[in-house]
Amino acid sequence: MWNFLQSRFPLILSLTALLLLAFFLRIYHLESLPLGLYPDEAANGVDALHAIETRHFELFYPANFGREGLFINLQALSIWLFGNTMVALKFCSVLFGTFTVLGLFLLGKELFHRTSVGLSAAFMIATSYWAINFSRIGFRAIMTSFLLSFAFFFFFRGLRTQKKQDFLISGLIFGLGVHTYIAFRVAPLILILLLPALMLSYEHFFRRFWKHGLTFILGAFITAAPMLFHFFISHPEDFESRSSHISVFSPSVNHGDLLGTLTQTFSTSLIKYNFLGDQNWRHNYPPYPILDPIVGTFFLTGFCILLFQFFRLLYRRIRYTDRDFHLVIYTFLFGSFFTMLAPEFLTNEGLPHALRSIGTQVPVFLFASVPVLWILNKAKHSAAGLRLALFSFLLIAFSVSACFNIVKYFVLFAHSPQAGESFNENYTNMAKYLLSLPDQTQKYYLIDSNGNRDRFHLPVAGMPVYFFTYHRVQNFEIVSPETTLRQPGVYIMTHFDQAIFEKLKTLSPGAYTEHIDMNGPNRKGGDFDVVILPEIK
Repeated sequence: MWNFLQSRFPLILSLTALLLLAFFLRIYHLESLPLGLYPDEAANGVDALHAIETRHFELFYPANFGREGLFINLQALSIWLFGNTMVALKFCSVLFGTFTVLGLFLLGKELFHRTSVGLSAAFMIATSYWAINFSRIGFRAIMTSFLLSFAFFFFFRGLRTQKKQDFLISGLIFGLGVHTYIAFRVAPLILILLLPALMLSYEHFFRRFWKHGLTFILGAFITAAPMLFHFFISHPEDFESRSSHISVFSPSVNHGDLLGTLTQTFSTSLIKYNFLGDQNWRHNYPPYPILDPIVGTFFLTGFCILLFQFFRLLYRRIRYTDRDFHLVIYTFLFGSFFTMLAPEFLTNEGLPHALRSIGTQVPVFLFASVPVLWILNKAKHSAAGLRLALFSFLLIAFSVSACFNIVKYFVLFAHSPQAGESFNENYTNMAKYLLSLPDQTQKYYLIDSNGNRDRFHLPVAGMPVYFFTYHRVQNFEIVSPETTLRQPGVYIMTHFDQAIFEKLKTLSPGAYTEHIDMNGPNRKGGDFDVVILPEIK
């Protein structure tokens, strides 16, 4: 054992350092960056708070267009441990984002049998703006790449070892995917695309692996069964989601030109990696592509190399009956890329969309590692001078790529005027303001103009204030139609309404507005108005 650890020490040290770097980039200043808690994140937090309070944890939370419950229930555990704070709500994203780095390392090493591929892919996703950004947002989509990387690591390891336990673990992890993000529902198509390649690459594939396949299916069914029962038997209406209203198959979207619409959405989805990225500041740093120039170049190069190799191997299999397992690997990479891209290009809203295509992270960074492997192989068989030059090139390339992404997120994005506005920072600042007031001050919060009786069914816009103030602010009341203003205090509206302010003045003639801006003039989206009620008739 000691000799094994000694031989593996450099790898263990490198991987540990990489995971620590990934964790640091995802946890650093998490309480203040991004600049605010977006209402969709806060909606998860509110559902988690109610689950803790009622001790009723859902498989599927129907509010806010419906969300699978696994991630929200894990967030509930974090909030139960650490309180309803920014870091507690996002900590699960930090962990899943960090361990995706490990999963990608294991998968890359397993696919190419090269530690260098695993490490390079892991480093690129650890330092990617795309990955860092979503690892710091409390969206359930962050679980997609995590589950895909580990599920297929055990799947391909099972093909190599022929151990049914690997297929069982793979299936158990894969089945969890239906409990996460809606985009994961297309993931079984990857397995369907893999099947012909497996049949072409293995002699008597079904005879050799039918038990293993059944083991995988059993594992996937065990973990997926509760959600499948919920969707198809208990609550089939929940299977319908917001995506159906923005699908390219909807006549109201394609306007009778399905092929033209698909061509447009598909091409728009592809260009985001290298040319024109997601224009949503929550998802990307517009207008730049979601990959930095170095990783983007590696990705395009690796994609083209493997595309040529795929057709070459397919030709040799058909022409000469050659069997080569690389055909399975390349089918997996292309199959997973286009399959997990489908949730983006099969919709026609907000494209390019880096969130809906988050499942492509696994193949994208593996594609990007292919040129790295070629350079390392070239260096291995080159003279000392060229070897040093090639190693230096890779070291500089990785360093520049990492610095580029880190500066873009922690400096440029952090100080961007649009960053706070894109996350509705004013809602978070309202909560901070309420938390800063003395306990004895009466605090009223009007979420919408009608008032809200049912705190379990609040508009999403009101979720950030509700989440942060829940059981943390004394003398706090969500305004309902029956609310009576009984004492002097502060009145905050999610959306300031002058007519409501005039009505408040009839109740309290001395009422006046105060503009609160915690950010200063250089950043938009964080300011708001409050009504001060000095006395009430």
